[in-house]
Amino acid sequence: MTKTWEERQVSLGGAIIAAVITLALGVIVGVNWNNFTTNFLPYLGVQSQNNVDWSELNEVYQNLALYYDGDLDTTELIEGAKKGLTDAVGDIYTNYMTANVASDYMDSLNGNIGAGIGVEMALRDGYIRILRTLPDNPAEKAGIKAGDIIYKIDDQEVYAEDTDAIANKLRGDAGTEVKLTVVRDGKELSFTMKRETINNVSAYVEYSGKTAIITVTRFDSNTGSLVRDIVAKDFTEKGINKVILDLRNNGGGYVSAAKELLSLWIDGEPILIQKSKNHADETTYANRGQAKLADIPTIVLVNGATASASEIVAGALKDYKKATIIGETTFGKGVVQTLLNLSGGAILKVTTARWYTPNGNSINGDGIKPDLEVERTYEDINLSRDPQLDAAKEYNKKESK
Repeated sequence: MTKTWEERQVSLGGAIIAAVITLALGVIVGVNWNNFTTNFLPYLGVQSQNNVDWSELNEVYQNLALYYDGDLDTTELIEGAKKGLTDAVGDIYTNYMTANVASDYMDSLNGNIGAGIGVEMALRDGYIRILRTLPDNPAEKAGIKAGDIIYKIDDQEVYAEDTDAIANKLRGDAGTEVKLTVVRDGKELSFTMKRETINNVSAYVEYSGKTAIITVTRFDSNTGSLVRDIVAKDFTEKGINKVILDLRNNGGGYVSAAKELLSLWIDGEPILIQKSKNHADETTYANRGQAKLADIPTIVLVNGATASASEIVAGALKDYKKATIIGETTFGKGVVQTLLNLSGGAILKVTTARWYTPNGNSINGDGIKPDLEVERTYEDINLSRDPQLDAAKEYNKKESK
């Protein structure tokens, strides 16, 4: 049967229904419900809620236990219940990670991605698409292109899964094979590649005359120090008088890393306001005495995959008029997640607050609109054209006159 590939919005309805069913499977696991709430909920860091009526889930489990023609694996049911409980919240940013998934997630957040195929991907036009292939890595060598929809991995459909799940399946031991099936122009194409160790630093710099082009691919624990070292080592010696900060395809990371980066432009001022129904409002301030780029004309490049911590940086620089934003409207992720460590190495990632720019603006669902809108198509990427970077360089020339 041929699948029709067209733009769509990802629906959470089916996922929520499946999550509720999964939760029902694991609710009792051979003991009564009171024992379950006492023993199971603490694994999620949640205190038992005596005013919640779980009897209908109890009823589902009791019928499964009586009539299901097969064995029920209690360990799997408990894991499924934990995942189902968080999935049923209906927030794509709140999820439960088993110990293995959590370990891979933390490694990727800190750039320790091990072996893979070398792609950047994100949700675009309703599907997880390839944004770019990293130079001299398996995906580029195999012929995978920007804009390809990720459809299958090792012949298993993954197009409805999120980027974290897909990334985990693409990773593996160096030298092992992985088969990736993509959809390009409505046609399925398959590529079998050997995984290679990926060297993917979170920040690096290139120079164009006296303009420094700083690319930040993610915000990990080393990002701030990497960029500070770049500025301290080279900028005075090279006479740098302009900066282009490239945050395109940067899906975020640690808020603390965004703070460290912003402290190069903003001296001790508020950069982020968090508001939560469960906690008091919290304001994050830039560090003092580190704003070496405060008076350097700066352009920030963004696109639809610029998200989260990247939007914190772009939003603060825009509010303080420290930078001109060029590119496309950003993703619009104006919420903050907290990572809660659970027993056995599992992690619960929970949306705990909404964040606002220093001027009190929420970008959630709307993103940050650029001062100068310039599109970069998948064709541009595949042909190594960069009209956004070209526009930034041209803008710098005009400002110098």
